[in-house]
Amino acid sequence: MSFSSAKVEQGRRGTSFFNSRWVQAPDGVEELDPAQLAPGFRAGGAHCGLKEGGKTDVGLVVCDAENVVSSILLTRNASSAAPVRVCRDRCERGAIRAAVVNSGNANAETGEKGYADAVAMCDEAAAQLGLRPELVAVAETGVIGVPLPIETVLGGISGATANLSTSGGVAFSDAIVTTDRWPKRCTLRAGAVTLSAQAKGGGMIQPNMATMLCFVQTDAVVGDPDAALRAATDASFERITVDGQMSTNDTVLLQATGSSGAPLPEGLLEAVLLQLAIEVVADGEGSSRVGRVQVDGAASAVEAERVARAIANSPLVKTALFGRDPNWGRIAQAAGMALAGEDLEEIGAEAIDAAELAEDVAEAEIGIRLDRGEHRAHVWFSDLGYEYVRINAEYTT
Repeated sequence: MSFSSAKVEQGRRGTSFFNSRWVQAPDGVEELDPAQLAPGFRAGGAHCGLKEGGKTDVGLVVCDAENVVSSILLTRNASSAAPVRVCRDRCERGAIRAAVVNSGNANAETGEKGYADAVAMCDEAAAQLGLRPELVAVAETGVIGVPLPIETVLGGISGATANLSTSGGVAFSDAIVTTDRWPKRCTLRAGAVTLSAQAKGGGMIQPNMATMLCFVQTDAVVGDPDAALRAATDASFERITVDGQMSTNDTVLLQATGSSGAPLPEGLLEAVLLQLAIEVVADGEGSSRVGRVQVDGAASAVEAERVARAIANSPLVKTALFGRDPNWGRIAQAAGMALAGEDLEEIGAEAIDAAELAEDVAEAEIGIRLDRGEHRAHVWFSDLGYEYVRINAEYTT
């Protein structure tokens, strides 16, 4: 057994958005300038001082169509951040017209003041855009436990409003990133439909949902946005892990105007979210390699999931992936740990399969067969190297 992997470049890998071998894009998809949003949407960003160096740290995305339909998915972490709680309490989740976002401060573990600050962000964005506050979602990402300098952020919202543009996708994308080494964004046309998306992710990545934010805009007709978003997320953001830690701030928002008169092409939303999810793993804090673990022959779906995640989150397996060390015993140990107490035959090398070691392949495949049933599960995960420790050891200093 050996790992197939290679260093991830410090920047966007390849020239095509769909650059992972695990993602199958629908036929006839045209890649457009990611600055250009789907028709009916505008976005913008501004710098308010949450991030150093004049970097964009406040963003807005708004739909100009009144008949927009939407769906929003939020972290299940019991210690959810203030913006997540505000969205749960106040948003008309099926008719969200806009989202206001800041990066550099998660506004999590900030008590009643933090909640009031998230409400203030929502209300300010609504006033600037001429919308009811219930139609504006709020999302934040960054350091946990630090009070939000709300007056500074409110000024940034005003600046982002002034910069709103149909070609504001890049500015908005820049406004949501934290430790990301490269942006995660796209604009695609498939037949009559256009879809644009922006995402961020670094560390604290583990379902549900995997700290990450994702915003999707389209002019497609989406009859059941909740079902569409849940299905696409279940197959993407719910299938990844960087460090096994569930974020306090995860937010995924889908907005659709239906102005094209055409439905979403089959598989388009799923392919976009899967590509973004794999990029989040590839850009996990300090990541240099991506792996996919596939468990077959499990006795139940729960068992397959448990084994796959035990392998993907094992620091021993992740460091072996980092060093391209063909130590299959670490995989067997992690699988056995997940099945502790079960009556199981020894897991030998014949039950574990992986691609040959190669310097020019950035994605590793691990397969393990349990021969206990017909259930299966898979997870994409990152390696674990020196850079992850450095970033997180120095995160607030």
